[in-house]
Amino acid sequence: MPSKNPFIYWAQTESSISIKVDLREIKEIHVNFEKETLDFASLCTGHQGENEYNFHLDFFAPIDKEESNYTIRASYINVSIKKESPAWWPRLISKPQKPHWLKIDFDRWTTKELTEEEQTRDVREDYPETFEQVQKDELGYVKEKFKKIYLTFYNFAQFVGYMYIVIVLSICYMKDGPKTFNKAFENVGNVMQFIQCLQYLEVLHPMFGYTKGNWIVPFLQVSGRNFVLFVMILAEPRIQVKPVIFHLFMVWSIIEIVRYPYYLTMIIKKPVGLLTWLRYTIWMPLYPAGVICEGVIILRNIPYFEETQKFSVAMPNEWNFSFSIPTFLKFYLFLLLGAGFFMMRHMGQIRSKKFPYKPPAGFKAYQERRRARLAKQGKTE
Repeated sequence: MPSKNPFIYWAQTESSISIKVDLREIKEIHVNFEKETLDFASLCTGHQGENEYNFHLDFFAPIDKEESNYTIRASYINVSIKKESPAWWPRLISKPQKPHWLKIDFDRWTTKELTEEEQTRDVREDYPETFEQVQKDELGYVKEKFKKIYLTFYNFAQFVGYMYIVIVLSICYMKDGPKTFNKAFENVGNVMQFIQCLQYLEVLHPMFGYTKGNWIVPFLQVSGRNFVLFVMILAEPRIQVKPVIFHLFMVWSIIEIVRYPYYLTMIIKKPVGLLTWLRYTIWMPLYPAGVICEGVIILRNIPYFEETQKFSVAMPNEWNFSFSIPTFLKFYLFLLLGAGFFMMRHMGQIRSKKFPYKPPAGFKAYQERRRARLAKQGKTE
């Protein structure tokens, strides 16, 4: 009766190898450990029924055969192998070509290290480069997490949308000059509405753990923009032809065509220095410009809404409630200024962490000389 190869599943820690041989009902077994090899033979039941099963492994690196052993369990055989030198192996066997019956036991890729506080560490998180190499050996490619694929697609799609707006408005301006200011909403209004609604996904991302941070900040940012876009601009046709719409759309879009590519570089873990600098610098002129444009739109809309009373509720009514949108807009202007100040302060704090201040060369030596000179004079700073 010809022998068969059993399915075996392996995992590792820095100092050991664990092999699970998928066999049961063991009748005879032979396991031979050598410094660089393992020979296994058994008469038992496996994936091809009762048969003789065997395999031979040439290890990637030497092992300690005296400290290696095996244990027969009810549904499998567990082989424990001690590495001669602690190190993470990129694969189990010496040859890159992996036999089809050798597989990775992904669930067992964890190790328990004794520290002051005993904790379980996930090798997939602690040693991503090693685990990625093992995945390539096992699968022929690295499985990308759905989260990473989704975020890549989302950020790229948003970048394309805002870049489209910048390109269209720029081409129109180069063609017709300032005359195109009055047609900005007509030219790109639909696209702007779509991608601004899509931004509400950025509120859900931190809720579901797709991104770090709090959902409140993106919610306030997106809602503030959409209030101006849908309530102030879309609901009042007379404001749609004002030149300020052109400038507002350009400010919003330029901010985003820097922000989304920066996020893409963070997703693939290949940061670009210039893009990082732009992400945390370009807001300095653009955030105040955006606040000014939004404020102008609200101010221009107050007399329009006083005239039309759109969104206002007058008494008497069945709810015994009244609401004046012009009064609300006057109050909202103060909220806008406060929110603008908060966002600029928030971005300033992040920028100071990304680009901490470094004193000019020689400044420290100058300070030491100055202190020494003052000390001789019996003075202090």
